[in-house]
Amino acid sequence: MIRSLARPAAALLLAGALAWAAVPAFAHGIGGRYALPVPLNYFLIGSAAAVAVSFVMIGVFVQERRLTGARYWRADLLSMRVLGPLLVSGATSAVVQALSIGVFGLVLATSLFGENLVFSNFTPTFVWIVWWTGMVFASAFFGDVWKAVNPWNITFRWAERLLGIGGSPMFRCPPWLDVWPALVLFWLFAWVENNFARAGEPRALATMIIAYSLITWGGMLLFGRHEWLRRGEAFTRLFGYFARFAPTELRTLDLEPCGTCDGDCIDTPDDCVNCHECYELAPPARRQINLRPFAVGLARNGAISLGEMAFVVLLLSTVTYDGFAATGPWNEFRSIAQPRLEFLGDAAPEAVGTFGLLMFPIAFFGMYYCFCWAMGRLSGETIGTLEVCKLFLYSLIPIALAYHVAHFLVLLLIQGQTILPLASDPFGWGWDLIGLADYTIYPLLTTKFEWFLSIVSIVLGHVIAVYLAHVTALRRFATHAGAMRSQYPMLLLMLLYTATSLWIVAQPIVES
Repeated sequence: MIRSLARPAAALLLAGALAWAAVPAFAHGIGGRYALPVPLNYFLIGSAAAVAVSFVMIGVFVQERRLTGARYWRADLLSMRVLGPLLVSGATSAVVQALSIGVFGLVLATSLFGENLVFSNFTPTFVWIVWWTGMVFASAFFGDVWKAVNPWNITFRWAERLLGIGGSPMFRCPPWLDVWPALVLFWLFAWVENNFARAGEPRALATMIIAYSLITWGGMLLFGRHEWLRRGEAFTRLFGYFARFAPTELRTLDLEPCGTCDGDCIDTPDDCVNCHECYELAPPARRQINLRPFAVGLARNGAISLGEMAFVVLLLSTVTYDGFAATGPWNEFRSIAQPRLEFLGDAAPEAVGTFGLLMFPIAFFGMYYCFCWAMGRLSGETIGTLEVCKLFLYSLIPIALAYHVAHFLVLLLIQGQTILPLASDPFGWGWDLIGLADYTIYPLLTTKFEWFLSIVSIVLGHVIAVYLAHVTALRRFATHAGAMRSQYPMLLLMLLYTATSLWIVAQPIVES
């Protein structure tokens, strides 16, 4: 078996190494020159080797076909003497909701009435650094935090209880709607983040927040709160995908609510996990908040719709585009394309960015589809390519998370410190509410440590992805040999993705 695994893996590793040995390292250092301890190409080859070796080791030693239901370890936090009552306490819930609405109100107030300057106003730093980058980390490493602090969900629940609004939806979502509303809203969010010139202006942010709030509350009123959170609230879906990686889960032991739940929440018999609608409807004694191993939520069963597949592909591709848009090759392309769009005036840069944000998901899916076609053929079974695409889709999420760590953790830890003086003077009016208006950013990490952190996170993310794909293949395909053959194209995809991710991350700090 080892020989049969090692031969294809070695061939793929050699191909990946040869392909990337000629990749140049472009120079645009940030904050000073930093030379890598060894050439970038060595890192690329070594990282690809780590992924390839992990493939061989996983193929040899992992024979388990299931990683779902009761087969993974879990511990109920609600059964713990002190922590359990604290988690379900009404006071805890009230404090969390009050903090969420308080911060949401502060963001709206400062964006509407504070100084309309990026670095003097609380809103831009909070939205783009603390909330956007931080909530991904919170979701992936703690749990589905967004469901608990989502201000639109909280305020609409208050309206349901106090005013009787939204008790019964006006319309029922047609099945064809799927999650396309959430996908469109997320694409618009990604466009604003990457291409909109005024994305950091407080007044522009206020307009977008108000517009999104009206869309979200309107969707909840028309289709029901839980239904719109599943189908139309972009961040509930986005952070929910990352929460599948997390070491915690909500589990409903009483499956009676699942009969009236509007979602498809049961993966296996007696297994309703992270469905907040069923969790709210279940009796308190039939609820659990469990600790579990990392990433097992990405290996669970469950049908994946076409819209969900498109959403995850968009998520993966926009994360990559966000990094690639700051590299030398993209700036060179921009310098060539923008003069040809002079007739658009000041909108020319945004038009080029829009093109990239449209083409990246298409190109990403095209490449993924081709690899999945090869996986289906090598498995020796009759299986449609789209089914293969859906089957292995969640195994790619650790890669997006790893790249998020490599690309944004330093931003959150260092530039995120500016939220402290801004919290002391949120409107930019010269206040010092908490005595931190003169706070100076402390450099927590060295550039060398940042680079090694990027390498470790990206390689580890790809190794986890290889493991999840292997477990999925064992569960789906009839024979171990067929499952292993199906993973050879996946390995090549991982090698290319690893090298690409490292190359993008290296661009600001590598000098040729």
